[in-house]
Amino acid sequence: MISASHLSKSFGSTLAVNDVSFEVTRGEVLGFLGPNGAGKTTTMRILTCYHPADSGTATIAGFDVLENPLEVRKLIGYLPENNPLYMDMGIVDYLEFIAKVRNILPSKRKEKIKHVIELCGLREELGKDIGELSKGFRQRVGLAQALIHDPDILILDEPTIGLDPTQIIEIRELIKRIGKEKTIIFCSHILPEVSATCDRIIIIHQGEIVGSGTPEEMASKGKGGETIYITIRGPLQEVQAKLQTMEKVKEFKKIGEKEDGLTQFEIKSDIGIDLSEELFFLVAQNGWSLTELRKETANLENIFLQLTTKEG
Repeated sequence: MISASHLSKSFGSTLAVNDVSFEVTRGEVLGFLGPNGAGKTTTMRILTCYHPADSGTATIAGFDVLENPLEVRKLIGYLPENNPLYMDMGIVDYLEFIAKVRNILPSKRKEKIKHVIELCGLREELGKDIGELSKGFRQRVGLAQALIHDPDILILDEPTIGLDPTQIIEIRELIKRIGKEKTIIFCSHILPEVSATCDRIIIIHQGEIVGSGTPEEMASKGKGGETIYITIRGPLQEVQAKLQTMEKVKEFKKIGEKEDGLTQFEIKSDIGIDLSEELFFLVAQNGWSLTELRKETANLENIFLQLTTKEG
């Protein structure tokens, strides 16, 4: 659905995007994560035809963003970081204006406007000018304008910035609902927002992609593999010998021992290999007791910090 290949963009001596490549499939919600100034907004502006790339190519549903910008814009709904709105216009007047700009047929405008008002939860605020709305409802208006032409793709640049916790949850749930029908790129520097909303994450730092995958995959990569903690009551030497013979065990070590015969082990395997079931059956087959079997909880925050604090 979206393909970026070796995109680079400089502003003067500043290299904002450096050889960035990625794909987004139909129906996927992709989190584009990075600290401020990492190159997120510049990449999105290339995809939405606001900035041409210095090199590389980008296509939206097969249309090149440089060669077919009008076709690309028809397919995309875009909520920029600063959400430019006309503060002295009413919600309906503003959406009517956007519908005209989007060349929506007059016979269909009323239906389209009604649909996005309901979808974005704006009905109770219709009597107000946009300038009278809270920041959360202004973001909803921004989403409504991005959705009014029923695009296949939605690009959201920092959609929750400046919102209070309640507004953030509301916008997050709205994006999840929309994500059931659209392909979405969600740009943010806030890790919990991306991990709570997205199917897959790309991390960008200093203009370059430094990590990608599902939240679980990225956490595993950061740890160098999967980690399981298991506590067993059984003959120590026999337990260690059995663990040694398990083919998928990359390494293990004893990390604790109690007087009642309980021994705790840390066991590592390669990325994507979960040994939980095999370890459970090993204990059962040998007549040992199992008091703990725990897969290490992914700490995405630490992984994000590792990837975005490297020296350039």
